[in-house]
Amino acid sequence: MKISTRGRYGLTVVVELGRHYGKGPIPLRQIAATYDLSEAYLEQLVPPLRNSGLVKSVRGAYGGYKLARDPETITAGDVIRLLEGPIQVVEGIEDGKVEQKKLWHEMSEAIRHVLDTTTIADLLLEEEPQVDEGYMFYI
Repeated sequence: MKISTRGRYGLTVVVELGRHYGKGPIPLRQIAATYDLSEAYLEQLVPPLRNSGLVKSVRGAYGGYKLARDPETITAGDVIRLLEGPIQVVEGIEDGKVEQKKLWHEMSEAIRHVLDTTTIADLLLEEEPQVDEGYMFYI
């Protein structure tokens, strides 16, 4: 399974909206500039996110996009499935050899588990810089 640019950029948009959750909408232009991404491409990713109820749009001079739900209730799997489709390691598992079916199934389940248990809030926590106390030397 390979996550395309569509899935990666879509997840980036949702994570960035999660970072600003409760602070009002942010324009796609800002997200595109922050991550050096194509604003036109991001505009293609937002309609499915909006139609599914993950993202809300706000019109006007101070408009943009914001998360429709708390970042703790949105999983990476929600975003990836929406933009990429079903999560499969190998296509046509049913046609494979019996001894390989179990392997492919277990791999698919492991990937699904990680995506479905990792929330946007979890991803935001992982981005926070870890303060390394280190050693203090006095002379």
